[in-house]
Amino acid sequence: MNRRESFIGAAGVLLAAAGISATAQEVAHDHSHMHGSPMAGLLAATSDCVAKGQACIAHCLVLLRDGDKAMADCAQSVSQTIALCQALESLAAQQSSLVPALAKITLEACQSCEKECRKHEQHAQCKACAESCVACIKECKAVLG
Repeated sequence: MNRRESFIGAAGVLLAAAGISATAQEVAHDHSHMHGSPMAGLLAATSDCVAKGQACIAHCLVLLRDGDKAMADCAQSVSQTIALCQALESLAAQQSSLVPALAKITLEACQSCEKECRKHEQHAQCKACAESCVACIKECKAVLG
């Protein structure tokens, strides 16, 4: 792969990440009617965690494609966290009685993801993902009491 292809691929990832971030902000805004709800913080945190995770995993994939195998564990951890945060966000929006059970598992995934992303926080996407995991951990703990 030449430099031009690498640059074009990286630019595409950045544009996709920007689109994902805008979508997350729209989702958070859509949930703003629940402002007084105990689920409002959880909704915002899970939405942000998904958006930042998507940007992180896209970055990991670019680095993996370029031969940086050190990003494999990060990509896997982020992928699991995204799946759980999406499910938790959906249940929180419904104010489901299953939120605490899933929040416990999501908390564990976010802790693991934060730890893995911190190893690569020289990359802005990994650092942002780790920070969003910290916020999600806080909101999961609040739900769990």
